[in-house]
Amino acid sequence: MTELAQGAHDLTQTIETAVEGLGYAFVELAWVGGGLLRVTIDRHDDAALNVDDCERVSRQLQYALEVDGVDYQRLEVSSPGLDRLLRTPQDFRRFAGQLVDVTLRAPFQGRKKYRGVLQEPQEPQEPVDGNATQAVIWDEALLAELAASKPGAKKPAPRKVGVAKPAAPSRVAHELRFSMAEVREVRLVPVLDFRGRKS
Repeated sequence: MTELAQGAHDLTQTIETAVEGLGYAFVELAWVGGGLLRVTIDRHDDAALNVDDCERVSRQLQYALEVDGVDYQRLEVSSPGLDRLLRTPQDFRRFAGQLVDVTLRAPFQGRKKYRGVLQEPQEPQEPVDGNATQAVIWDEALLAELAASKPGAKKPAPRKVGVAKPAAPSRVAHELRFSMAEVREVRLVPVLDFRGRKS
């Protein structure tokens, strides 16, 4: 591990320890322009994260980062949003049944990006070696329906007389199995209803 990678790993460990120590879930961190360190957290239950939660974690992180001598200009603690990153076995159990985007580290069948419905992890639920297998399933018809239901999606053009009806998208199910070592990231796909709230 390079010195730069080791430093990033140590910072992640420092932040994760502080966040988890307060009873929250650490989701991710990112360096943003201008020395901004953005930390994303969540609750372990299904309750909504609020401003008080973020302020509590921010105070603890400021102390932890000062002790470790981390050089940053500003710290931002926020909720994950609709495109939440999934990174732990608990995340995969909690969000089973939802649509996710999977980005692989190396191409599989010529692609790195896949979209499908996250499956409930199979027993045993806890990984033995930290490398448990996850799975997503999809079919072309499902993806077409989801694309058509997005706000602002283009409606299909009227079919001209005498033009054959296009073939319906396939209902053949596909499955992708992967371990966390094989993926760059797995994120929820934002799905909004007509009032702009998560469905």
